[in-house]
Order: sequence, then C-alpha cells, then structure tokens
Amino acid sequence: MKAEEIGLEEVKVRPVVDQLNDLLANYHIHYQKLRGCHWNVKGKSFFTLHAKFEELYTNAIASIDELAERILTLGKAPLSTYKEYIETARIEEINTVGIEDIKLVEAVLEDFATLIEIEREIMESTAANGDDGTNDMINKFMQFKEKNTWMLRAFCNRD
Repeated sequence: MKAEEIGLEEVKVRPVVDQLNDLLANYHIHYQKLRGCHWNVKGKSFFTLHAKFEELYTNAIASIDELAERILTLGKAPLSTYKEYIETARIEEINTVGIEDIKLVEAVLEDFATLIEIEREIMESTAANGDDGTNDMINKFMQFKEKNTWMLRAFCNRD
C-alpha cells in the first residue's frame, strides 16, 4: 500500500514513518524490560506488581503490533531486528534481576516519560501533515501511559 491510497502525501508521511519506527524501537526495549520486571519482581509487592507488569507488557505488545501495521499501512517497512531497536531507541535496557520492586516501577516510569515525549513529537507531526489515523492511534497509546503513570507514581508514593 502507498500513503496516497489512503489520502496522504508520501513526502509528508516519510518523517512520520521514521518517527513511528523510532517509537517501535523504544517500545520493543520497553516491552522486554516489562517482561524482565514481571519475571524478576520480589518482595511484599510481588502479587500486585507481577500482575501489573503483565498488564503493561500485554498492552505494550499490542501497541507494537499496531505500530508495525500502521507503518506498513503508510507504505514502509517497520524495523524488525533487536540490533535496530537497540541502535535506534532512547530507552536503554536494564538487568532486572535483583532490583528492588520500587526501582523496577521507577524504571517503568522513566520509560513511560520517554515514550510519552516521543508520542507528543509524533502527534505534532501527524497533526501538521493531516494524518488523523496515526494521531488517533498515538493519542490512545499516550492516554494509557498517562493514566498508568499516575497509578505507578501513587504506588511509589511520589507526588
């Protein structure tokens, strides 16, 4: 498919697709971090955080799929190797083994802040280029993270 087939100009879509691939790379690193948090959380908050991390990584993998499909809809190929993800992402990997439960939550909060920042950048581009479909998708992703940021900050007793 080409961008023109859905009423978008290819020249305007190219920078958006590049931003979507950047977001995709960041989501992959974030997703794997969430899996590690889920597997390695310990302590008094185990049952609460084990379930929460599973909810978050389930949402992240669904978002990854939507992102890749949107990139394809816009006529380009999504990044698809971990080498590309690691080279492209702003989010960095961490070893989640032996990390205190609150520190795991704080790592997720840092990822959320980075993802939201990238999503706001994308929404500026999509608004400027008339790409309402991508804008709606990104807005939905952002709203999920904003709400969960509030919840995780409350969990950490952070104002």
